[in-house]
Formats: sequence, structure tokens, C-alpha cells
Amino acid sequence: MSPEKESEFQPDKAPEHDAASSEEFSSADAVASVQQACDLIRAEIAKVIVGQQDVVEQILIAIITRSHALLVGVPGLAKTLLISTLAKTLQMSFKRIQFTPDLMPSDITGTEIMHQDPVSGERTFRFLEGPIFANIVLADEINRTPPKTQAALLEAMQERSVTIGGDTRQLPNPFFVLATQNPLEQEGTYPLPEAQLDRFLFLISVGYPDEVDEFEIMNRALSDKGEKLGHVLDVENVIRAQEIVRKIPVPDHVIRYAGTLARSTRPKEPGAAEVAKQWLSFGAGPRASLSLVTAARAHALIRGRTYVDCEDVVAVAPAILRHRIATNFAARGEGVTADDVVAQLLEAIPQNEIAAG
Repeated sequence: MSPEKESEFQPDKAPEHDAASSEEFSSADAVASVQQACDLIRAEIAKVIVGQQDVVEQILIAIITRSHALLVGVPGLAKTLLISTLAKTLQMSFKRIQFTPDLMPSDITGTEIMHQDPVSGERTFRFLEGPIFANIVLADEINRTPPKTQAALLEAMQERSVTIGGDTRQLPNPFFVLATQNPLEQEGTYPLPEAQLDRFLFLISVGYPDEVDEFEIMNRALSDKGEKLGHVLDVENVIRAQEIVRKIPVPDHVIRYAGTLARSTRPKEPGAAEVAKQWLSFGAGPRASLSLVTAARAHALIRGRTYVDCEDVVAVAPAILRHRIATNFAARGEGVTADDVVAQLLEAIPQNEIAAG
């Protein structure tokens, strides 16, 4: 972290309070510090990226919750630029992997090579780390590489380690994969199966800018002015933020609401919503329930709150559920998307009744 911003994120250094309220105020101060840091990151990113506030927020939630995110959008929406800009605001190692049809698993994870000592002539195997050995890994166009290479990345995402030559090597901590995917030109690509999509906390939909933002994008592109990005967080502070989010209590009614929302997507299970029975072929699993609560915690945290409510679950639900449910043939025929179904589910499930129950 740069010296000028070092004092802006110090959750360990809370001011002194009386013993009875020390823990409460310490928690509030820590939460406020994380909120301030996230606001600074947004401000730095805004120097380069116009708009996309929701996308930036969802990426921050993924980082705070020690998770991974998949960004999907048509070409030219600055998905890659957004991730690389974020990496520059964080004092953490960053690698970009451009996925291609000829990419091999060893191109990602690394490989062992024969090394000969120039003095003794002794030959030994030496491991050369692949680009996955970084805190932030940008997996660009992940659907353009074969399943074997995708599986190597997805396994590393889950285990946070790679095994080469019988030796297991731990990946850096923290470790995030932020992948991009182009929804167009699907011929010749390798779409991620549902089981691998489930490894991503969020599927973030990157949309077109509005008229005002697009005008600003063109103005910036025509200008010679370059913005210098400042560092906001380093490895220690990111890990500290991850610890803070796990300490935020979640009320029972919020847990029940998240569970009810996930169960309502399962068309053949008890408790399924009518919209799920009508439009879905399968629904979200238990990992979705846990992800809803986890992301809701972070959503509250970056807003400076020490409590979580159902509105936090509502805010993160589309990005969590859209890749964990599948529309059926009837829905595709009517042009009903997963986002449409999630929106109807959120309207159909009453928060107040669950809270009262």
C-alpha cells in the first residue's frame, strides 16, 4: 500500500473504548475501514473505466469472500481492461492467460524441466511456475480452450493448489480467478459445463453503456491524458477484509430467506415456485444457498453495515443464480431467460413472511 493511503485501511487499530462496548465499536471501525477501502478502489477504477458500477461491486464482493467470478459480455465492453485496472489498484501479483484452442494444462500450471548445473554437470528437474501462480489470474475467453485445460484451471480454483510430478504446490494466498467469456461466436468454442460454472460465485453480466457513459468513453479515448492509478490495498489488507466479512453475523430469517430462494428454483422438489415448475429444467444446489448468504455478508460490508438483511440477498441473487439454473425448452421458445426467472422468483417470495416466521 502506498504511504499516502496507508492510514485509510487499518482495521486492527481501533480507538480505545470502555470494556463493555469495545468489541462492538471495534467491529464497526473495521467494517468502516473496509467500506472506505472499497470506495477508494471504485474511485481509482473510475479513472479508467466509465460506468459499470454494479460490475465493479460484484468483483469486489468476490474478492472479499475469497471467491472467483466469471464476466460475460459481448466484445468491446472493457471486461479485460476492467480486471487489469483492478489489479493495478491492488498491490498483488497479477497474470493474464489468453485462452486458445491449443493451450495445454502445463501452459497454465507450469512444468518440470531438466536443468544441468554448469559447474558440476549434475542434472536435476526444476519446476517452472505457470501463470496461475499469482494472486489475481485473468482467464481471458475461458470458453476458447479445450475441456482438459479448463479442468486444470477449475481444479486449481477449487483446491488452491496444483500437483505436478507427484508434488503438490500451494498457490499464493489470496488467490482469485476472474474469467471472461464472449457469448457470441459459440461455434468452435468449449462452453463450461454446469458443474464447472458452479465453481464461480458470480456470473457477472456486462452490459452496454448508456448514452452518457458512451459519450464519455469516446471523449476519453480521443484525449491524450493518461490517469495514474494509486495502490489501495495489499495482500495483508485483503486477507484482513476476508476475515472481517466472516465475522459479520447473519440473522436466522436472512438464512431462511436465502435457503427458501434457492429451494424455490428446483422444479421437481417440494417448495418449488410455480415459475420454476413452468420455466426451469433444473434448479440451484446447496452451494447456491451458501453463496447467497456469503455474498450478502460482503454486500452489507462494503456498504459499511455490521448487519445483513434480506435486501442484501436480493441484491446478489441474480449474479449467483443465473448460471446455476437452466431454462427448459418452453422458456427458450418464449424467450424467457434465467434472469427473467430470478426476477419473478424475487417477486414471488415474500421477505416479510419469512422474517416473521
